[in-house]
Amino acid sequence: MGITIYHNPKCSKSRQTLQLLEEKGATPEIVLYLETPPTVDEMKGLLKKLGKSAAEILRGKEAQEAGLSKDMTEDALIEGMIANPRCIERPIVVKGEKAVLGRPPENVLDLV
Repeated sequence: MGITIYHNPKCSKSRQTLQLLEEKGATPEIVLYLETPPTVDEMKGLLKKLGKSAAEILRGKEAQEAGLSKDMTEDALIEGMIANPRCIERPIVVKGEKAVLGRPPENVLDLV
């Protein structure tokens, strides 16, 4: 079963998480989500696999700059996060029906 990482190469935690996966012998599929944001259905699937709401993976400063806030409805937040993917906490690592945030990067060890 393959591993996918929603990656931002400019983010140190995202780079550390990718490096950790590779050190453990994984060759993850890399999704540059800033260039190719998830669709609404993909985002809902990621949230379900993470066991989190959109508000729980919203990046504070970026969300504020984009006019998003945790008191918005789930659907409005998902739409806003897709339109402004910098607002999505990163990296998200997926394997099968489970996903984790790579903050800290060691969170991904459960998947490898």
